[in-house]
Amino acid sequence: MSFSKLKNHFFSNTLDKCSILLEEHLSYDYFRKSKNLLDNETDRLHKLRKYENFLVQAGNKYIAGVDEAGRGPLAGPIVAGSVILPNDLYIFGINDSKKLSASKRELLFDKILSNCIAASIHTITNKQIDDINISRADKLAMKSAIEKLKNVPDHVLTDAFVIDDLDINQTAVIHGDALSITIAAASIIAKVSRDRMMDEYDKIYPQYLFAKNKGYGTKEHIDAIKKYGLSPIHRKTFVKNFI
Repeated sequence: MSFSKLKNHFFSNTLDKCSILLEEHLSYDYFRKSKNLLDNETDRLHKLRKYENFLVQAGNKYIAGVDEAGRGPLAGPIVAGSVILPNDLYIFGINDSKKLSASKRELLFDKILSNCIAASIHTITNKQIDDINISRADKLAMKSAIEKLKNVPDHVLTDAFVIDDLDINQTAVIHGDALSITIAAASIIAKVSRDRMMDEYDKIYPQYLFAKNKGYGTKEHIDAIKKYGLSPIHRKTFVKNFI
């Protein structure tokens, strides 16, 4: 096995599993390089858990992260994800979903769901977004995702937003998806879930290229709106300039 292949094996595995994989390659000439890689990732992930560690030390057991995907697109829903991770779980590569390729998000999505204590999503449709506006829809999606968790969190970490009427202690972390491991996990759950929905919508409305643009306002997407008009999943309050 080459260093590149071992690096790929590390990705989306727990750090415990990565350590076992590393020991199996003790005699290889790239062992030191691999160990440095794993050490650096271990340091990064431990820093990513600083908010969670503080809350655990304060007596909290279940800490949920929450984030949303789809705030800016012209079409499709907004999807919020919420996750509670075990306090000793570290998954190689977990990060803000925006910093990951689609294929890496998919790998992490499966690993998070198979190792988390609880996870949930909540979807707000384009029609609901038009009715209540995107800001309210955003917070409602996150609040609902938290309330769907099978374990009631002791504390919630959110990505920048304070969620109204949430009867649970919460902390809004600016750029939280890049600074908190649970918010990062939630961002991955939300992003992958929404992308899969848009892939399905692409099969129904192929002229808009939803599988490619995920509903965002690319030139091709805007040109399609001008040519074909609106689909049933377009946000009418977002496309006034194009129709």
